[in-house]
Amino acid sequence: MKKPLNVAFGVDERPPHAVTALSGLQHVGLMSLYLVYPVLIARATNSPPHVAAAMVSLTLLALAIGTIFQVIRIGPFGSGFLCPPIPSVVYLVPSLIAARHGSLALVFGMTIAAGLFEMVLSRALRRLRPMFPPEIAGLVVLLVGIATGVVGLRVAFSVTDQKTAVDLVDFAVALLTLAIMVGLNVWGRGAARLFCVLIGMATGYAITAVLGRFAATDMAVFSTGPMIALPDVGHIGWQFDPALILPFIVASVAATLKVIGNVTTCQKANDAEWVRADMRSISRGVLADGVGTVIAGAVGAPGINTSTASVGLASATGVLSRYVAYAVVVILVALAFVPKLGFLFYIMPRPVAGAALIFSSTFIIVNGLEIMTSRLLDARKTLIIGLALIIGLAVDIYPALFQELPEGLRVVLSTSLVFGTLIGLTLNLLFRIGVRKTETRMIPLGALDPLPIESFIENQGAIWGARRDVIERARFNLIQSIETILNGCNPQGPIEIAINFDEFNLDIHISYPGEPMVLPVTRPTREEIIASEEGERALAGFLLRRLADRVSASHGAGRSTLLFHFDH
Repeated sequence: MKKPLNVAFGVDERPPHAVTALSGLQHVGLMSLYLVYPVLIARATNSPPHVAAAMVSLTLLALAIGTIFQVIRIGPFGSGFLCPPIPSVVYLVPSLIAARHGSLALVFGMTIAAGLFEMVLSRALRRLRPMFPPEIAGLVVLLVGIATGVVGLRVAFSVTDQKTAVDLVDFAVALLTLAIMVGLNVWGRGAARLFCVLIGMATGYAITAVLGRFAATDMAVFSTGPMIALPDVGHIGWQFDPALILPFIVASVAATLKVIGNVTTCQKANDAEWVRADMRSISRGVLADGVGTVIAGAVGAPGINTSTASVGLASATGVLSRYVAYAVVVILVALAFVPKLGFLFYIMPRPVAGAALIFSSTFIIVNGLEIMTSRLLDARKTLIIGLALIIGLAVDIYPALFQELPEGLRVVLSTSLVFGTLIGLTLNLLFRIGVRKTETRMIPLGALDPLPIESFIENQGAIWGARRDVIERARFNLIQSIETILNGCNPQGPIEIAINFDEFNLDIHISYPGEPMVLPVTRPTREEIIASEEGERALAGFLLRRLADRVSASHGAGRSTLLFHFDH
């Protein structure tokens, strides 16, 4: 693993204590934006204010536990990256419907079921990898980034379904807060860049206070509330309803894909030489995420999921150290038992919250694009991404169209993230029909024309969604192999090429009637190369061996066969 130049502290590096604490505070400030979700769910059941407050405290505890499970590397648990969870939008709509159909107990029971399903998925990710290729994971990250940015704009401009006019004061505060974050991130140095979000948020708080924009009721609750208190657990209960299984399973699949995208982004952000996703780390991350959701439901909190916004914040500041997660845990636990501190985050001004979301969404969107374009894209992959993106965003562009659907469908199609994910998964399965995993070509004897061969392997790589770097190595290897065979192995007939691909391997089989090619393990000496044509062929074979991850050669019944294997 090679640390990128823009990373100040890599995943296993231990920053100074002050950097760790302030970075943790930045992440908690961003995570606290989503504490409105448990409040909305509590209100959907007409629960009293003290129940909503208790759900916020218990959600903070669930987030702390989920963060620990995600960052540790013990047994099958933990991706090992700074990837803390938040109350997730993918669980919000199913939870609201469960709340309207029953009670908070039904929300918590179905949340546990969704977490258990995600845990089961985590154990089968390697087998299901063709269903979750990088373009789908990148699509989910992109949709999360767009959804985060849209929410940020609505929050920053104080726009709701009932209020469409922009509040100019809120707009000015949001613009100034965002400008400070962007300016410090682009032109700042040292601590100013590392804590650009925290500085921007603190400035936004100060401006809001000077302008007198904090609600009087909020300030009264803040001034009279207890400093330390145990969370109320009287509302906790668990119920299950088979009629709600489908929307919660869909949410669980979306949460799984979101973890895949987030952990992949963390891997890429920490390694300048990153080439492929580490499925073991991803599987551990998905398992930890499922455990976190089960714990959330068990303690009386809504479903949680790894935070793409926090991943974007870490990438923006360059502080990727997993030790920051422990500071996050300490702060979350403190907030859970100190209502005043938690309430301070809860009353975060809308312009400040919106600016932070918009800032983080820019990095999320770019990360999603980079994940998707890490593979070659043919017409099928392009259509999967484009159609899923456009159709998914229809939920946000024309929400009224989806309000007339039956409630069961409205659960599935209510957010661009879930709807777009379903469209992408469905199209991915559909477009796999007719894609052959083995392709063959015959190369006639005579002068070598590399263009048809290059087009053949590049087109197949795009159809299969293979990594660009692997296809480039395979293309060069194939051209050089055929040229060596034609010039030095005296072939007596056409050369047959067979290329086989799956998600983990790319194999090139070359078969021809003629003398076998030598593939020496050690480089021939300068004297051997100059002395004879055999020395030149040995050099060519040695170089070909180095281009592939594994090679083999055989000869029988007058026919020679070469195998070049490339790890994918």
